Amino acid sequence: MAKHQYLRCGEIINTHGVRGAVKVRSECDSPKILASLRHIYLDPNGDVAFDVVSASVMGHFVLLTLSGVNTLDAAAALKNKIIYAGRDELEEHIAPGAHFIADLIGLPLIHADTGEELGILKDVFNVGASDIYVVDTPRGEKMMPAVAEYVKEITDDAIFVRPIEGMLD
Repeated sequence: MAKHQYLRCGEIINTHGVRGAVKVRSECDSPKILASLRHIYLDPNGDVAFDVVSASVMGHFVLLTLSGVNTLDAAAALKNKIIYAGRDELEEHIAPGAHFIADLIGLPLIHADTGEELGILKDVFNVGASDIYVVDTPRGEKMMPAVAEYVKEITDDAIFVRPIEGMLD
């Protein structure tokens, strides 16, 4: 499966001040990661690019000043836009053995002991303690905690799991 070059990392939710800054809800593991980016994109293909002039963390949000966005009106035009970052910039912050969610979506879940395909990863969301995998199985949509007890190995081609009986049935 081809890996996306630009990954979703947040959403511009409002303006900040009158000089063109924007307030961003971070979708990175930490707002500090988003604040460290040198470039952002408003398109998943990287077509609409901005240099980050300055960035600061404000609680769970990030305040960004972007090149060419110098007025309140210019910042307001960006409200509700999804922002993306280049994979190469984000990879600087990924821990060894960690994976981007975008790379996992669409992978089959394979039983680590039997080799049986249990379903396809449809989505991942976080409930605070751990990520939750949403799996499209032949018996409908099921959920599974993405913890080491159940997730045994992740490769580029599959997620190998050892769920308890009935978890994905």
